[in-house]
Amino acid sequence: MDTDTVRSPAADDSAGRRREQRGWYFYDWACSVYSTSVLTVFLGPYLTSVAEAAADADGFVHPLGVPVRAGSFFAYAVSLSVVVAVLVMPLVGAAADRTGRKKPLLAAAAYTGAAATAGMFFLDGDRYLLGGLLLVVANAAQSVAMMLYNSYLPQIAPPEERDAVSSRGWAFGYAAGALVLVANLVLYTGHESFGVSEGMAVRICLASAGLWWGAFALIPLRRLRDRRIPAREAALPGFRQLAATVRDMRRHPLTLAFLLAYLVYNDGIQTVISQASVYGSKELGLGQSTLIVAVLLVQVLAVAGALLLGRLARRYGAKRTILGSLVAWTLTLAAGYFLPAGAPGWFFVLAAGIGLVLGGSQALSRSLFSQLVPPGKEAEYFSAYEISDRGLSWLGPLLFGLTYQLTGSYRDAIVSLVGFFVLGFVLLARVPVRRAIADAGNPVPQRI
Repeated sequence: MDTDTVRSPAADDSAGRRREQRGWYFYDWACSVYSTSVLTVFLGPYLTSVAEAAADADGFVHPLGVPVRAGSFFAYAVSLSVVVAVLVMPLVGAAADRTGRKKPLLAAAAYTGAAATAGMFFLDGDRYLLGGLLLVVANAAQSVAMMLYNSYLPQIAPPEERDAVSSRGWAFGYAAGALVLVANLVLYTGHESFGVSEGMAVRICLASAGLWWGAFALIPLRRLRDRRIPAREAALPGFRQLAATVRDMRRHPLTLAFLLAYLVYNDGIQTVISQASVYGSKELGLGQSTLIVAVLLVQVLAVAGALLLGRLARRYGAKRTILGSLVAWTLTLAAGYFLPAGAPGWFFVLAAGIGLVLGGSQALSRSLFSQLVPPGKEAEYFSAYEISDRGLSWLGPLLFGLTYQLTGSYRDAIVSLVGFFVLGFVLLARVPVRRAIADAGNPVPQRI
């Protein structure tokens, strides 16, 4: 999906481009609250407790007649949502390329996700199936919307502005996540003074994320503009476009080798993010307020960690810095296995470790991948990158859920994720990055 060929951002009026950029930032501001408050903090422990309330005497629920340990239900639902997203994204992406009308598709995906998230207000009692359905819909819709949102970047910013514009959007998202988490913390810890139960406070926090998402999505939808694509430039339909891109990528096997390494260790990263609150709640016995503070700590330190790892990359090269971050991820998870229950201080130390490597490992991976992309194919390759990322990110939650189902231990489940970082390290270490950059037709930096 090469949007650069549609219309050069430099041809746009400067003031109009700035207006679009400011609107674009606000979609990250709108949807990041879902990722932070819902997926990372509240929904995992709460949906698990709802599933436990519906479980039989052996601790199993039976969706569609399949026995599932209640503690694994959330992880399985996350995996299913990723599968749904991967099936839908190529179809929506091809439709956007054929018509040039991204904004209606972005609106449909955003408000589907926002509505499903707001509907989590009705998740009480033993309605675990409702919770699973809403999670699948919201998570898949967010993935589709983010694909469309990211595809606007080449249209609203010329190459020399893209790093800055992308970074500002990322910063907007973290700022919104931290701001709403503070409000969530006030409501949750003081729920009695507000006259609501603990469960009601959680449901309000979940639903408010959907309302926030829907309200602030109006800003980018008002400011972003569609670019009509001539019929001769229309993309191939659905999965045929993705298949054509993959065939082209086979001409650059070293780029594919890096992508495989990234997909493996990023799956570990995404699983830690989505399952850490379940581990802290169910295995370590920590309260929701403690988990919220820990996630706030991660939010703040992720920014600092990205800046720190960026400086290290300038000195030691991006590949070495990423490899070092993977060692740090491995040690952090290994330490997490030994955390004592009921000790929030040590959990905060673990959160600090995650925060320091989270932002930097992902930011450097994306910037390094951009150097392995053949010139003129940036949007096309990053579209496949997004789809491939989602395509593999069901394995981590699945492994986490299966490990818990087989062992009944969240400690075993969390330490099982170490394999993603170890394998990712081995695969990345084997990639000759300098030769990969040269083979892609890009100039090789002095330090990489």
